Amino acid sequence: MPVVLMTAPYMIPFLDRFRPVLAEYGVDLIIPDVNERMEEADLLKYAGQFDGTICGDDRYTARVIEACLPRLKVISKWGTGIDSIDSETCARLGVKVGRTLNAFTTPVADSVLGYMLAFSRRGPWMDAAMKRGEWEKIPGKALSESVLGVIGVGNIGKAVTSRARAFGMKVLGTDIIEIDHVFVSESGIEMTDLEYLLSNSDFISINCDLNPTSHHLINANTLALMKPAAVIINTARGPIVEENALVAALSNGVVGGAALDVFEHEPLPLESPLLKMDNVMLAPHNSNSSPAAWERVHWSTIRNLLDGLGIDSRNLKHE
Repeated sequence: MPVVLMTAPYMIPFLDRFRPVLAEYGVDLIIPDVNERMEEADLLKYAGQFDGTICGDDRYTARVIEACLPRLKVISKWGTGIDSIDSETCARLGVKVGRTLNAFTTPVADSVLGYMLAFSRRGPWMDAAMKRGEWEKIPGKALSESVLGVIGVGNIGKAVTSRARAFGMKVLGTDIIEIDHVFVSESGIEMTDLEYLLSNSDFISINCDLNPTSHHLINANTLALMKPAAVIINTARGPIVEENALVAALSNGVVGGAALDVFEHEPLPLESPLLKMDNVMLAPHNSNSSPAAWERVHWSTIRNLLDGLGIDSRNLKHE
């Protein structure tokens, strides 16, 4: 009977639904206590005890993967991003990696637009002032008066672009790969380099993967290129932004604001200066929130697990 380490935080609360399904395929589960993710040391405690895993953003380093052999056959990631998994080591050692592409495009793109509307129309700040007993008309502006820069024009970047264009925004885009010319021409996005985008955008949305080329892409030098009133929005991965540099830029008026759903260390430490900043909106890595999207990812993740274990998943039934 194959044993699976179940550490995906979005699935664990609903195990009453999934355990019987996996049991039908002869799969037994190990379910540790998980607070957001499993670090390397947490995973090493279970090395050699499981044949596959359904995981969240757990740290499957080379050390962990090697320690889990020869039993480990598949790492089935809940979601799209696999930056926490050493994919090169998996490929070298024959461990399959599964994920759900295009998993959360709609809710994440909606979140980006929500942040832009909040900063443009000043809704949260007027609400807070009213509740303090202040009748203060805080100046706002229409989105059509602003330029959006999109870093990473993949599925989410394209969805953000389409939404922004519907609001009449000019959109600049940058990417390390060439973007489909049909999308460029139909959407009206202007593809450019990072320096031009940062210098000319009122809002900057980070929608790229975390990889060696994007780690700390937003740092003291790149922040210095931005307009003083510009707002940076990160719904991608925390380490794309050098957090200490962002805190300094926000404090010193180098940039105007930030909306952050992801952080270098999660959960965000309670001593983080970001928690006390009035020009920042924060969320607990939740821009993927969507029951419909979650449901699709639940079953896709189970299918990827079964396939990786060599179990025929064609009859897998969605509840």
